[in-house]
Amino acid sequence: RELLPPWLVIVAGLTGIVLLCVSTKDVPMAPLRTKYGIVLDAGPSRTILFIYQWTTTKANKTGVIRGCSSCPVQGPGVSSYSDSPQKAGKSLEPCLNWAQNEIPAEQHSQTPLYLGATASTRQLNLTHPILSDSLLAALTDTLKSSPFNFQGAQILSSPEEEAFNWVAVNYVLENFFKYDWRGQLVPSRKEMAGVLSVGGTSLQLTSELEEEKQASKEGMRLQLYGQTHRVHTRQCPCHGTEQLRSRLLSVLIQ
Repeated sequence: RELLPPWLVIVAGLTGIVLLCVSTKDVPMAPLRTKYGIVLDAGPSRTILFIYQWTTTKANKTGVIRGCSSCPVQGPGVSSYSDSPQKAGKSLEPCLNWAQNEIPAEQHSQTPLYLGATASTRQLNLTHPILSDSLLAALTDTLKSSPFNFQGAQILSSPEEEAFNWVAVNYVLENFFKYDWRGQLVPSRKEMAGVLSVGGTSLQLTSELEEEKQASKEGMRLQLYGQTHRVHTRQCPCHGTEQLRSRLLSVLIQ
């Protein structure tokens, strides 16, 4: 199979969050019009605000969305503000103000707003849970003060993060559905792709389990486009880019 560019997996990963988190109540049955959603990806080195849009049209009870625009938050990742959490919240304000100009004012109160923190914040939560809680509280205060419909700020587990990546990649590849020659949404009938994510310290392989009996406690059950998918992530510690670089340097020194 042809490998996907790493930036596609990272940027598209947020699509999975919207697909799985935006429930039916977020998209009320109304005359066809554009709706918006905001996701903040709080990664290890930086935070990016993404705006997504969709209409009330659905494919087998699941929304059909597309990325609209994005705003990189100035400064390092939120976990770097563990000693001064209020600064983490303050750093989000310019992009939140930018989003207010991108989304029509009459839809601000109906626009769901999420924040998902990943690897470095997970590590902070393991080593200094009190600092982690203070950081999330500061981020929550800032997001609640925005005019958008705040839905939560949380630390994503590794299986959750990789499941979102799996959804996003297969969505981009049109493995869930496709458009026929009439422009109608129809089942794709294509196989689901596996996703290999290479981080700084570890490597993760996420794929769909072929049989339900294979599902383990770590697996996730996803209901998308009228189909049930069970995905599982295999962790390979010490195979990330930083770890491999350290091993290479060690060999060269020897």
